[in-house]
Amino acid sequence: MRSLEADRVAYYWFKAFHIVGVVVWFAGLFYLVRLFIYHVEANDKPEPARTILQEQYGLMEKRLLNIITTPGMLVTVSMAIALLVTQPDYLHQGWMHAKLAFVAVLLGYHHYCARLLKKLQAGTCQWTGQQLRALNEAPTLLLVLIVMLVIFKNQFPTSASVWLIVGLVVTMLATIQLYARKRRLDRERQEAAASLEAAPTQS
Repeated sequence: MRSLEADRVAYYWFKAFHIVGVVVWFAGLFYLVRLFIYHVEANDKPEPARTILQEQYGLMEKRLLNIITTPGMLVTVSMAIALLVTQPDYLHQGWMHAKLAFVAVLLGYHHYCARLLKKLQAGTCQWTGQQLRALNEAPTLLLVLIVMLVIFKNQFPTSASVWLIVGLVVTMLATIQLYARKRRLDRERQEAAASLEAAPTQS
């Protein structure tokens, strides 16, 4: 009886820290690629602003990855393993197989972001700001899928209402992308207009 109670308490501790790890990990992933976008778009700035911004973003990216994002990933994965040790029956359920597959994709995304950071540091990254914005939506989609699997398990809903929710999420993401693009174009037009005003009048 005491062993069962101890296992139950341990399960709740592991679950609590697993959730904390997930929050920290995703927060880091969301902001990391956003910094990549700013880093890439700093190429359009004149010197010395370009060098100053890129050095600052590079420092922020390394700190975010090494101090927040990667530790969040390690806590998430280690606590997930502990949860599966206390509840091994989950490993025989289809929803857990699907969840682990999505987590594997997320781990690949994390390591690819680490590679992108190295390329940015070396000045060899070929990604554009728009491409990075699209990449930045990947963890959001994975988060939605993983949470739905955890909540619904083997009763994963496939009704019209679910597709409506998915459609709303996709619409929201597309709207954010369009708004960001509009802001960027407006800023570029303002900078172009300011440059024309500052240029000497041609005779």
